[in-house]
Amino acid sequence: MTRSTMFTLFYLASFLQAGAYGLTFMLPRLFEGFGGNEKVVGVMLFITAIATLLTVYFSGHLSDRFGRVPTLGGACLSIAAALASYGLATDVGVSLVFASVALGVGWGLTYALSPIVLTGLVNVEERVRYFAILSVAVMAGFGLSPVMTSLMEKSGMTVNDAFFVTAVLCALAGTIFFAITGSVRNQASARGPEVRSSLSFASVVVIMKSKARLPVIMVCMGASVFAGMNNFQTVFADERGLNYADYFLAYTITVVLFRLVLARFKGGRNPYLTIAILQYVMFGSIALFLGIGGHVSLYLLVAFLFGIGYGVSYPILAAMAANDAEPEILPQTLQFFALSYFIGIFGFPLVAGWMMVEMGSSALLMLVVAMAGIEATMALMRSISVRAALASVASDTR
Repeated sequence: MTRSTMFTLFYLASFLQAGAYGLTFMLPRLFEGFGGNEKVVGVMLFITAIATLLTVYFSGHLSDRFGRVPTLGGACLSIAAALASYGLATDVGVSLVFASVALGVGWGLTYALSPIVLTGLVNVEERVRYFAILSVAVMAGFGLSPVMTSLMEKSGMTVNDAFFVTAVLCALAGTIFFAITGSVRNQASARGPEVRSSLSFASVVVIMKSKARLPVIMVCMGASVFAGMNNFQTVFADERGLNYADYFLAYTITVVLFRLVLARFKGGRNPYLTIAILQYVMFGSIALFLGIGGHVSLYLLVAFLFGIGYGVSYPILAAMAANDAEPEILPQTLQFFALSYFIGIFGFPLVAGWMMVEMGSSALLMLVVAMAGIEATMALMRSISVRAALASVASDTR
């Protein structure tokens, strides 16, 4: 298998399994069918969060034992089982709990291990590019699955059917990962011996004392903002008389196009300044969303701006986590980065679901916009420190 074929199949598998996360945006709609509300969605995603955090923590142990790519294949099968269980559920019971746990296990492994696999295959200067392409594949997958669900509903099918279709696609993704295991292993071994990935409390302490601490904290906040905007977008849209598929389609197209265009962009001399600017755009998009009412054109503008702000800043932030990491614990840093991401992505909906039911959607959006502003300011402060350091180095060389 050639190197280009291997990467193509790797990204294809990543795209196919990513649709599972997009379907979590459909959980409020799915749960309506058997009387579940946003609180139930929040509780199930909190269960997913616990399973995900435990899985990410032990992902290095599993990959050291079974191999990184075979573990990715098994993770996709876990996701497929989760989606099938969601689709078959008829009440709030054991099947939903099983589905939530299986989703957390599968998504935690795929998200934690995919960047580590890529890191072992590419040079340092290639990281932003390859991370960007991975994020394009993932974004296209979970951004298009809600659109697919909307089209299926319009054709007379159900939300449940979308879960079954995506379960099959995830199983296919697992098969692809198993098929490319040998090729990935050969390519990675040519670059040197594989560093062990096991995460420990001691490595977490080292990470939190290093420069990588900031991207780890920021990705948690950004994931919470993302979850607050997207996990309940069907509810936001219904309240305003809008079509949630318009938002997800505009958001996905924006992110995919801009990430492809910027695939070779490494963030400039001061990547944190680039991140800060993009995240202030994200902040502005949410602030705009608070006052758009039922205007479709403004709704699309919100999706466009949020896609630029969050969607483009994320791969640069992921690359900064790798670049700021201590070299000897790079795999552990990327795992902890994933762990922090999932605390936000699956943990924040518990808070968000409660706020939606008890305080309304406007209160939730105000919290989300405040968090977006804080995250952008954190990036700006780091960029000021980086600029001062660069100026100091420049003056010393004169």
